[in-house]
Amino acid sequence: MNVGRYSPAQNQRQIYIYLAVVALLSLSLIVVHHLVFNFGIFPESWNLGLRQPVEDFQRWVVGNRRSHPIFLFFFEPLSATIDFILRRLENFLLWLPWPVVTAAVFLVGQKVGNLRLALLSTVCLLFMGWLGLWDQSMQTLALMLISVLLSLLAGIPLGIWAGRNNRVEMALRPVLDVMQTMPTFVYLIPVLLFFGVARVPSVVATVIYAIPPAVRLTSLGIRQVSAEALEAAQAFGSTPRQILYKVQIPMAMPSIMAGVNQTIMMALSMVVIAALIGAGGLGEEVLVALRGLRVGQALEAGLAIVFMAILLDRVSYAFGQIDYASARKYQGFRLLPSRTAGLALAQAIERRIDRLYGAGDKLTQSVADRLANLPIWMAQRAARQYAYLLISLIFLMALLALMFMADAGEFPRSWTLSLREPVDGAVSWMRTHLYRIGDTSIGTGPFSDFITLYLLNPLRSFLLNWLPWPVIMLALAALAYYVSGWRLALASVIGLALIGWLGMWELAIDTLSQVILAVVLSVLIAVPLGVWASQNEAVERTLRPILDFLQTIPAFVYLVPVIMLFNLGRVPGILASVLYALPPAVRLTNLGIRQVDQATVEAARSFGSTTWQTLLHVQLPLALPSIMAGINQTIMMVLAMVVIAGLVGGGGLGYEVVAGLAQNEMGRGLEAGIAIVLLAIILDRITQAWADKQRLATRASW
Repeated sequence: MNVGRYSPAQNQRQIYIYLAVVALLSLSLIVVHHLVFNFGIFPESWNLGLRQPVEDFQRWVVGNRRSHPIFLFFFEPLSATIDFILRRLENFLLWLPWPVVTAAVFLVGQKVGNLRLALLSTVCLLFMGWLGLWDQSMQTLALMLISVLLSLLAGIPLGIWAGRNNRVEMALRPVLDVMQTMPTFVYLIPVLLFFGVARVPSVVATVIYAIPPAVRLTSLGIRQVSAEALEAAQAFGSTPRQILYKVQIPMAMPSIMAGVNQTIMMALSMVVIAALIGAGGLGEEVLVALRGLRVGQALEAGLAIVFMAILLDRVSYAFGQIDYASARKYQGFRLLPSRTAGLALAQAIERRIDRLYGAGDKLTQSVADRLANLPIWMAQRAARQYAYLLISLIFLMALLALMFMADAGEFPRSWTLSLREPVDGAVSWMRTHLYRIGDTSIGTGPFSDFITLYLLNPLRSFLLNWLPWPVIMLALAALAYYVSGWRLALASVIGLALIGWLGMWELAIDTLSQVILAVVLSVLIAVPLGVWASQNEAVERTLRPILDFLQTIPAFVYLVPVIMLFNLGRVPGILASVLYALPPAVRLTNLGIRQVDQATVEAARSFGSTTWQTLLHVQLPLALPSIMAGINQTIMMVLAMVVIAGLVGGGGLGYEVVAGLAQNEMGRGLEAGIAIVLLAIILDRITQAWADKQRLATRASW
């Protein structure tokens, strides 16, 4: 339907006719279903039977793993190499005394950021030791470092190639789209088949999952280099290689570092989920605790993951903020925010910090003077890095001396702060006293029952029992046709048919009902919050750190607090999905309203519009494309989280994947995984097309 071809009245009339035809067809099918011929659930006789061939192939793989050439000369050497590097790095991190690791983190934070970042990074690292999870944290960190390194070694060159070659970029785009659309669980299935159960398949799955942002943002950075800079380099006779290394990569470095940051955060999320196939570390602590309903243990491991995420996020973000074109200059306070400069206490603290830095500068300057007397070939590079090298050596020597005197090789057990007993006690109290408060109908139990009995079950029954499956396919195809055209409608029908042919229709509808409910709840909370933040600076400042925190936490960790109140089942999964999906909708709603042209807003106010009238009739319509983009992200995050909720009894496709992995039924897990991918792609394409349609309509009307 071409909106721009007809007048608004004609478009409106055509839309009404279109909706009437779809409604009439749907009503006819419903009447036939209930009165004449019961369509039932998607016919089982149409099942493609993919499970059996996959399980036969799995048995073949197990039987030929030690004899077939593809395993002997590819998978086994690759697995052995990754395992060798991973074990050496893990052993090295576990061998290093905790003061040395802490000092290294402090110095890196100081180098790339400031004293505030250094102290924050140090506290985050020490918190893992205080919880008694130092060894598990080092195991997760080793897995992270190897996965991120391999992702960047593959992703950055691919991104450079795509940034310099349009054909490569066009070929990679659909592949990256599919990789970013697939929920994290699905990556575990194929690597489990070829690499078995251990940490190596966890690394491989994490690398595959974390590559897309490195490729996309590297390509974007290369393509955003100005044509004038490239022409100037060519005019001075630079070769293509010189242009790449001396112009394009340096100018694209902020975008590349943003890709590194996103790769790190996605790798951490995947490493935690990979505990399902034996990744170990902090993820295994959470998984074992969740399976045993030991909430205190799960909370400790979850908090350790959160602090590791904060540490890696802030440090990698600081790397991206470095101005590689010029030397940074010290500005403002080293520790406290610059806005506290008017406080006498803040000035006194900063003066004392400056004295410490001044003493260090004097010490390093004396060393620099001595280096000046050395031959140039010895002093040339040392003089440039002498300050950091000397401070590092002095700091590490002092800590090593302390280690040998105080036997501090391992993190002191006496410093451990156990949260398990008080948290388990609090959970027991909450389940007893908050399940139902007094004789009222208020509490976690009635709330969970209300969501289950009056929202979730009726929606699931409506989609699964009351609506025949052809009506669902017709409705989704009609929606796809309305927002994009016949190609998307045909693709949506084929995708839904494939889900049915895999024998996953009932489970997919169960998952869809959870997704719909979680998305509706998320939008009802997020959009008003985003509108409020756009109209109030104080609200925006208050929400910003909360949203940063929610976006930093890996999805796995959201399950911990909800099971504290709601035990196991579909409701905890839905509530965790709502929390996980709030940030993008809030941010993009706020951003969309704030980006509305102020001249348009002032014009509306000059004609006497009130604040509410301006918001409802000007700002929200113009911000609708951004809001729809936020809803698209919300849908994808809810779908990913509802699948993860299969770990706590969420049911649907997520539970099917978890059960397939746990019971080594590869065909079962693969069928559910493919159904998840198809459902995710359909929902993603329709919501993206809807956002694009709103954007074009907004441009045409204004």
